[in-house]
Amino acid sequence: MTTLVFLTLGSALLLLNWFSAQQLIEDNRYLVVPAVATVPVQPVDPALPYTTEAPLPTAPAGSAPPDTGVPSAPLSPAEGFEDFQDEVLTQVLMRSLLLLLVFTAFAALLAWWAARRSLHRLSQVTAAARRISTGSSLDERLGLTGPHDEVRELGETFDAMLDRLDRSFDAQRRFTAHASHELRTPLTLQRTALEIPLAQGRVPEDLKPALRRALDANGRSERLIGSLLSLARSEIQTHASHPVDLADTVRDAVADLADEAHAAEVRVTTTPAPAPVTGDPALLAQLTLNLVANAVRHNHPDGTVTITTGTLGERAFLEVANTGPVLEEREIPALFEPFRRGRHRPGNGFGLGLAVVRAITLSHDGTIAAVPRSGGGITVRVDLPRRALPVDSTPA
Repeated sequence: MTTLVFLTLGSALLLLNWFSAQQLIEDNRYLVVPAVATVPVQPVDPALPYTTEAPLPTAPAGSAPPDTGVPSAPLSPAEGFEDFQDEVLTQVLMRSLLLLLVFTAFAALLAWWAARRSLHRLSQVTAAARRISTGSSLDERLGLTGPHDEVRELGETFDAMLDRLDRSFDAQRRFTAHASHELRTPLTLQRTALEIPLAQGRVPEDLKPALRRALDANGRSERLIGSLLSLARSEIQTHASHPVDLADTVRDAVADLADEAHAAEVRVTTTPAPAPVTGDPALLAQLTLNLVANAVRHNHPDGTVTITTGTLGERAFLEVANTGPVLEEREIPALFEPFRRGRHRPGNGFGLGLAVVRAITLSHDGTIAAVPRSGGGITVRVDLPRRALPVDSTPA
């Protein structure tokens, strides 16, 4: 691109200089033709007798001789050519300087435009990478257009990388979902085979502790598989979209966990203001249930859980704050990773609760934030795009 611009501007400059020199030669052609100088001639009075000895009148000192139109001795060719050369070179220099200034300004403007165009395309790549790195979707592609330069090659390489990553993550999610689904059937059969003999009293007393431990392990495996299914389903992003009020999901989650909260001696307080959103009702219910369950299970006796929903501008929010063990700021990001739990956190979970919450939030174009509380515990806030409520057109 730079070579082409330099060649174009250089060729234009040479062409203009050539035309300029041609014009100057035409305009100063008279300097090359021998010029005829005039000398003063003393007029002769016919009434006077002619004599060759009569003195010629002299002009006053400092005055120009009168021009009588009589040709004088011609200039030499060397003198005419020197005048022509000086005149042409002077004017060529002046015009070249003027053209240089004009073309310098034009080249600077063109370079600024080209650089801005390239930087704008680079900013597209940077913005897309930033959006993808902070979200959960790999569907976005750059699709850069324009000349086949280095920037477009970078964009095409970036798109190809996203294609490979998208296929890889999709295959991983589908494998997790399919494997979890296939494992549920044999676990259900095992649980049934263990529960029936225990219920019928056909198990010797010395074997009952072993069977109960096996049932407990079976229950943990079923809960783990259920969490993996929820995580995989929330990341696939093929869920339905329906109107949902987060305040309703809070009421259902609190009712489902009422017995567990009572047994753990944890007091749950709710402030459920309307928080209308659009999304998968099952996944949003799972999100709320996981947040409340996490707040109840990772708490201490006589602890509290405070749940608030509402709207702020174009966003609807769900905020859950609970007491519990003291957490440091650097521990917070690890809580949202699968199979990661906070240091000294009570409970027997798998570390998938908040990971599922984050996956569901991102799949609904939302944001999630968590901050530790000074006295112990954590506050988790989920913000989702607010659903526009229908305007009531019924006359008052």
